[in-house]
Amino acid sequence: MTLAHRAPAFRTLLLLSALTLPAVMPPASAHADGGVGQVAPKSGYVAREVMIPMRDGARLQTVIVTPVHQEGPLPILITRTPYGVPDQKTVDQESTRPVSRALPSWQAFQKDGYIMVYQNLRGRFKSEGEFLKTSRYDKNDPKQANEVNDAWDTIDWLVKNVPQNNGRVGIYGVSYAGLTAGLTLLNPHPALKAISEQASPADQWMNDDDHHYGALRESYTFEYTVLEEADRNANTNFDFSTHDVYDWYLSLGPLTNINAKYLHGKLDYWNSVMAHPNYDAFWKEEAWVNKVHASTVPNLNVAGFWDQEDPWGPWQIFRGAEQHDPDNTNFIVGGPWYHGGWQRTDGENIGLIPMGGHRTAEEFREQIEAPFFRYYLHGKGEKPNWKARMFETGSNEWRQYATWPPAGVTPKDLYFHSDGTLSFTPPKPGEAPFRQYVSDPANPVPYRARPISPTYPTPEWRTWETNDQRFVDHRPDVLTFTSAPLEEDLRIAGPLEAHLFASTSGRDSDFVVKLIDVFPEKDQKAFVAHPDAATWADSLDGYELPIAMEVRRGRYLHDFSHPAPLVPGKVQDWDVPLRDHDHVFLKGHRVMVQVQSTWFPLIDRNPQTWVESIYQAKDTDFKSATQRVFATAASPSHITLPVLPTGR
Repeated sequence: MTLAHRAPAFRTLLLLSALTLPAVMPPASAHADGGVGQVAPKSGYVAREVMIPMRDGARLQTVIVTPVHQEGPLPILITRTPYGVPDQKTVDQESTRPVSRALPSWQAFQKDGYIMVYQNLRGRFKSEGEFLKTSRYDKNDPKQANEVNDAWDTIDWLVKNVPQNNGRVGIYGVSYAGLTAGLTLLNPHPALKAISEQASPADQWMNDDDHHYGALRESYTFEYTVLEEADRNANTNFDFSTHDVYDWYLSLGPLTNINAKYLHGKLDYWNSVMAHPNYDAFWKEEAWVNKVHASTVPNLNVAGFWDQEDPWGPWQIFRGAEQHDPDNTNFIVGGPWYHGGWQRTDGENIGLIPMGGHRTAEEFREQIEAPFFRYYLHGKGEKPNWKARMFETGSNEWRQYATWPPAGVTPKDLYFHSDGTLSFTPPKPGEAPFRQYVSDPANPVPYRARPISPTYPTPEWRTWETNDQRFVDHRPDVLTFTSAPLEEDLRIAGPLEAHLFASTSGRDSDFVVKLIDVFPEKDQKAFVAHPDAATWADSLDGYELPIAMEVRRGRYLHDFSHPAPLVPGKVQDWDVPLRDHDHVFLKGHRVMVQVQSTWFPLIDRNPQTWVESIYQAKDTDFKSATQRVFATAASPSHITLPVLPTGR
């Protein structure tokens, strides 16, 4: 049994224009000098393919990209991926584009000079061996085939066999490539001097791609499993029979129908997920972040505040390495990006939300990422003098902090009231004790506006976490709590958490909490959005921008490894972590919280009755339930915000 492989939100676009082009690289000599009968590459770089041997005999398909006119030794910078590697044509095309899609940060790195290396993981495309699909690493088994050892063997071969390298190696990448970079923290090669894990998953059951605190991310996990396991030589998209996949997943019925009707037990990872619904030994062994307790190599962790795939991992890896960082080599960057958006766009906006004229992704690549590798691999420039660099949304300004969370943060509780308001004042005696709604699994709340497109290859998936939440604001199964317009800016920086005091009439249930920034209503004749605004709906007037959203599954309230039924009608404290953010709710804006119990088909439907495994539930197990959210002095539902003083 193995763990899921990782895809960037833009999947194949991280190195992957090459997938439709010839895989065999021309020899370096074919382009070396542009002499008679030879054509010098437009990019000024030569791409050469080699097969690098691993300790178990498997050879991995690797492309080495070197400058045609290299003057002196250069460092090596590696990306290890399951999605394919570039060829000469891709290198020539991508090196001249304003924003390089196939070769991340290509232009920023060109300025300093690197030997760039791209490698397919074992079992993918021409790489030999079995595609491991796992984060497991046993330090007591040096012969084990895993990503940690494969990276070690690759680095060892490169420094010994690539001419004119300076003996310094870096590794970086987004998503799965971020995972393979981050895993090198567990056993770094002596030549490895810099790492940048970007949007790496860290614990696939606890959060990130496949589950959120044990709640299955149904549509993503299914579609991603098909993407990577259906064909070892390609990235395959599932062919849906309906335009709106909300209808497809609802018509599918129980999760058992995935295998019964479509996969027929042929995809190992889906079978593993279905066989391990709880946080058992299988998932705990995959949680590689629990082995990170020190900064073993300088590491630039990168996270997107609206990362729809891996929003959790970088923060956990950062915190693990912070346990022992005497040389201050563990850094974290957060910005207004979807999954991998800091490599793929200029970052002037995300969805309809503008960033105040900042080209945040370009600024990251040129002012943070490139200087990081320049310092540690070239020995030039200055070491970062900060622990955390954040783009503070709302104010739309870059901030840097000596610690994360920043010094001076004060936890403040924002309370729910039964009249639908939010305030920093706790509920008072005499207020109605609760608000309620009926959750019906047969009519689940969609996670984005319908029709819902497939996760891949359509672009809507990338930015759905910034979508205006008015599309569910008045559903009878969604509770909304809203503050008065703010009289001054409200700055938050650090981890957020919701505490719902809630009950259900069922024996199992989910609760979803969404923290939202509500923009003020302005001149309805004006468009207040990015320059591409073309319709009335493109205005930011009254826009309900999600800042943080998360789900908790009732059976795991007290023990992730040993689920237990809920007691119908019993009020319990549902703690709902909402991850880390750096945001300003501006004066005149309002703060909103939405509470619901379905989020479909992003999250699989909870039957709301007790079954040993939701993955084995039958049609007859799915029942409606009455959900109550309490707002009393004894049961004060609230969100805890890490508040910074304004003007700080």
